Amino acid sequence: MIQIPQITEGIYYVGVNDRSKAKFENMWPLTNGVSYNSYLIVDEQVVLVDTVDVCYSDTFFYKIDLILQGRPIDYLIVNHMEPDHSGSIGLLRQKYPNIRIIGNKKTFNMLAGYHGITDNLLEVEQGKSICIGKRELSFLMAPMVHWPEVMFTYEQHDKILFSADAFGTFGALNGHILDKDMNLEPYWPEMERYYACIVGKYGPFVQKVFKTIESMPIEIDYVCPTHGPVWTAAHFGEAKDLYDRFSKYQPEEGAVVVFGSMYGHTEVLADTIAQSIAAAGIRNVVCHSLTSSDPSLILRDIFRYKAVVLGAPTYSNGLFSPMQYLMHLIEVREIKDRYLSVFGSFTWGSQAVKKMLPLAETMGWELVGEPVEMKMSPTPEVLQKGWDLGQAVAEKLKSNRN
Repeated sequence: MIQIPQITEGIYYVGVNDRSKAKFENMWPLTNGVSYNSYLIVDEQVVLVDTVDVCYSDTFFYKIDLILQGRPIDYLIVNHMEPDHSGSIGLLRQKYPNIRIIGNKKTFNMLAGYHGITDNLLEVEQGKSICIGKRELSFLMAPMVHWPEVMFTYEQHDKILFSADAFGTFGALNGHILDKDMNLEPYWPEMERYYACIVGKYGPFVQKVFKTIESMPIEIDYVCPTHGPVWTAAHFGEAKDLYDRFSKYQPEEGAVVVFGSMYGHTEVLADTIAQSIAAAGIRNVVCHSLTSSDPSLILRDIFRYKAVVLGAPTYSNGLFSPMQYLMHLIEVREIKDRYLSVFGSFTWGSQAVKKMLPLAETMGWELVGEPVEMKMSPTPEVLQKGWDLGQAVAEKLKSNRN
C-alpha cells in the first residue's frame, strides 16, 4: 500500500519533484532537479500549506486524495505566492470551492492578479492565530525573504515552522523527506547556490526574521521549507548557520578568480594569479571561466570567499560582455565586504580594466593590488605583475587571521 510521508502524525508531505525543468526561473540550472514542497495538516479541520507548480498538479492532487479519501480541505495557507508554489491554487479552488484561503494583504493582491480570486479569504497579521482542533497555527510576517508577501506559519503542537523559501535548497528529494534520514552531502552546495541566486539580495531581511524568531517564546523541532529537505534538530543548526553566514555576507578565507578569455591569453594570466595566491598559503582558491562556468556557481563562490579577482579582455571598445553581465549580477545582490582585484587584456584599445575598476566603489569593496593590463599576449613582465597581484591578494587575506 502506498504511504504518503508524514512529518509527524497527521502532518503529511504532499510535495512533488521536478526533474524535467532545465533552469529554475529560466536562469539557474537544475542539475539535480528541485522539489516543490507542500504540507497537509489533518486535524478537526484540514489545512493545506502552500501548493505546487501547476505542471505537477495531477501528482499533487493524487497524494491529497489518497490521504483525505473525499474529505474536503478547510483552509489553504499561502506563505508564498511565487508561481512554483501558488501555481495550483486555481485548480485547488475548483476542486474545493468552499476552501478558505489564508494570507496577508499583499498575498491577496497577488492572488487576485495571478488567479482572479478575491473571495472567501481570511487575512492574517503578525501574531494572528487560528485553532484547527488540537493544533493552533500562528503567523509570522517575513517580507522580502524573498518576495514582499512572504510569511511563515508556526504549528505549536508539534513545534513546526513552515518557512516558505527560507532554508530552501535546489535538489529533488530522492525518497527521503527528513534531513536525518538522508545523505545531505549533495544538498549543502545546492543550498549555497540557491541562497546566492534566489535570496542573495535580501540578507538584511533574513537577519530581521532571525531576530524576530529568536524574540518569540517558541520552540522549533521541525522546519518545513518549500524547497529541499525538512529540517530537524539533527541538521537544522547547519542549515541555519549557512543562511546566517550568507545573509551577513560573512565569507571564508579564500579567493575566486573569474576570467573571460577569447583566445587563451587572459586565461594564462588568470592561472598565474591563482597559482600565486595558492603558493602564498591560501588553501581555498577557485577559478571560473565565464565561458564554461554557470553564473550560479560563480555567485555561490563569491558568497563563500573573501577575495574576488576579475579578469577579462577588451571587447568592441568595452568590456567582454559575460563579465559585464556577472558584474550586474553581483551588483543586484548587493554583496558586501569583499576584496576586489582586477586584470585585463587588449590588442589596440585598453578598456577592460577601466570598466571593471568602478565595481569597487559601487559595491564598497576594498581594491587590493595593482591592476594588471596585458597587451596582446603574456610576457615575462606581465606574468610577474600577475604573480605580484596574487601575492598581494594572499597577504591581504592572511592579514585577517587571528
